[in-house]
Amino acid sequence: MGHARRRIVRRVTRLAAVGGLLLGGTMVGRAVASEPAPPNASVTAAPGAAGADLVARLGDSRAAGSWVDADGRPVVAVTDSRAAAEVRKAGATAKVVRHSLGELRSATTALNAMPVVAGTAWAVDYRANEVVLRADPTVSAADWGKLKDLADDLGAPVRMERTDSVFTTRLNGARPILSTAGRCSAGFNVTDGRSDFILTAGHCGPTGSVWFSDARGSQEVGRTVRNSFPGDDYSLVAYAGGRAGEGADVVDVGGGQGVRITGTAEPSVGQRVFRSGSTSGLDDGVVRNLDVTVNYPEGSVSGLIETDVCAEPGDSGGPLFSEGIALGITSGGSGDCTVGGTTFFQPVTEAMEVLDVRLIGAGQQQGGGAPAQNGGSDPAGTGAVAPGDTTPGASAPVNGVQASTLLSRLADPRNVGPGLLIIAGSLVALAATRFIRAEQDRQAYRRYYSATWG
Repeated sequence: MGHARRRIVRRVTRLAAVGGLLLGGTMVGRAVASEPAPPNASVTAAPGAAGADLVARLGDSRAAGSWVDADGRPVVAVTDSRAAAEVRKAGATAKVVRHSLGELRSATTALNAMPVVAGTAWAVDYRANEVVLRADPTVSAADWGKLKDLADDLGAPVRMERTDSVFTTRLNGARPILSTAGRCSAGFNVTDGRSDFILTAGHCGPTGSVWFSDARGSQEVGRTVRNSFPGDDYSLVAYAGGRAGEGADVVDVGGGQGVRITGTAEPSVGQRVFRSGSTSGLDDGVVRNLDVTVNYPEGSVSGLIETDVCAEPGDSGGPLFSEGIALGITSGGSGDCTVGGTTFFQPVTEAMEVLDVRLIGAGQQQGGGAPAQNGGSDPAGTGAVAPGDTTPGASAPVNGVQASTLLSRLADPRNVGPGLLIIAGSLVALAATRFIRAEQDRQAYRRYYSATWG
């Protein structure tokens, strides 16, 4: 009986081990086949990406823009009931409006074609289904009257507003960089695969500007090698040593904290965002409008992101992000962080595409860009680390992989680790059953030999 039980146990163990080998092999195969790309290798979907896709599918004549509501759900403005039904079928909220996106954009096209009036800005307000035209205190009464006459002739609703503060670039972040042109903030660290750069605002300085991390000009950071302003507002500062150094994927948010950046995305109207700058530190708000045109005294810039986040001189070039995703770099605005204001940002996706660069990401070393944490507060809700001594374009050293991160990787069924562990365990079980069987056979032979000896 004992021998029979041992044989059954060995057979069950061998069957389990063989099953483990098959299961582990399947898990490894699936993990390899579905291994996600590094977080900085592609653009990350924004919360309102579904709404933007629906607008693109419906076209400018049937759709009128999209945004995300307070709960982060996509809302799409449409011009007819059939389009509304399509939106609801796709799982988004539909709002029927009078004017199509094509009508609203034709109005902004007409505004773009008029002589430039410094101190003005305009954008399509999707939620109000109208164009908003703003003028700051520097715009004269005569120019305001001409703008009003033009607005009356556009054929689409135009809401005209006067601002209390002047639209200015925020020259003078995450970390400060200084040159003879003034002070700016470093935005995001990027690379072309050969050298590392700081992506910052174009109005900070022309090509050839030399940047330092100290007011005495003794610690050179780098030199501006590409610049686009006005029209756009971005530039590349090449690191003097060619490399960004440690912590290149983390932006400083003040208070001894930093947030790891794991990818890029297009923002959505209504999305909550964070901005960091060397003057005013961290502030948050929401995206108001996209594809905004602003006429600064230095020239016009189009395609900007408009937010209700505050900024002050010196914050120019600083990063705009949400949930660890890079969205923009600070361009300009009005108001300040005492009374509040409006701030405009250059989208990073456009700038990086034109410049042919990508984010530098220690997220590739961190296993998918999981935010490291250092036990402190997390003001941006994305996982914070202590910045420490960093290069100006960086923001925090990355000190290896934490145990919790490693365990989460091994427990993730998408990774190779669990499959390899099962395969290893199964091989050990098979080897053990063979050893046990051989040992039992030897013992049985010894007993038989002893009983039959002599």
